[in-house]
Amino acid sequence: MVRTLLVRGMLVGIVAGLVAFGFLKLYGEPQLDRALLFETQLEHGEAPDEKAGAHATDEQRELVSRPLQAGIGLFTGVLVYCAAFGGLFGLAFAFAYGRIGAGLSPQAMAALLAAIGFVVVYLVPSLKYPASPPAVGDAETIGLRTALYFIMIALSLVAMVASVSLKRLLVPRLGDWNAIVIAAGCYVALVALAAFVLPAIDEVPDQFPAAVLWRFRVASIGAQFIMWATIGLLFGALTQRHDPRSANGR
Repeated sequence: MVRTLLVRGMLVGIVAGLVAFGFLKLYGEPQLDRALLFETQLEHGEAPDEKAGAHATDEQRELVSRPLQAGIGLFTGVLVYCAAFGGLFGLAFAFAYGRIGAGLSPQAMAALLAAIGFVVVYLVPSLKYPASPPAVGDAETIGLRTALYFIMIALSLVAMVASVSLKRLLVPRLGDWNAIVIAAGCYVALVALAAFVLPAIDEVPDQFPAAVLWRFRVASIGAQFIMWATIGLLFGALTQRHDPRSANGR
């Protein structure tokens, strides 16, 4: 059963990767081109021009030289990333189904896990350390920035586990609704404390176009939302169809 869910999760992750790749190719790559052009202009002592990034000449595109990264590189990276998360999602579902949210159907359980995954693994850590394009950040601090980001993810996961455990303890005395509200408040308090304790990083150049930075981060959030939503909905639909405990299962 676990192997089936793992494989199903990876296959669903590949589908999610195809959808996310299309979104990133259409919306994310133009923002990355603008950021790379900004970096190139700074290196050559030119005045940064945001509009030039949207309509870079062939010569400018050659300076940033990334046709492979924007094509097969992006495609491969997104598919591998999404397939891996799909597999992890399948394992998480195998553990959670029947243990958390008793009475939930496979579709509801998958949707709940996807929502939790998006918030806990991506959204909350990104509020503290948001995605940044090239030309934003000192190359010498990339190791520190990466470590802090993964620490924030780990703390968010720990806070989620602690909150779920608290909810299970409170349900017999306070009921489901009150226990959920208190557990959610506990999670918010714990991640807020973690965000306050961890150091802030602000390395955005003064001249970097704010609109490019915003659209880049929107693209990052959008791709993650697409991945988690596709995995949750498609995995849930397939599992609902094949679950013998479901009224719709066969």
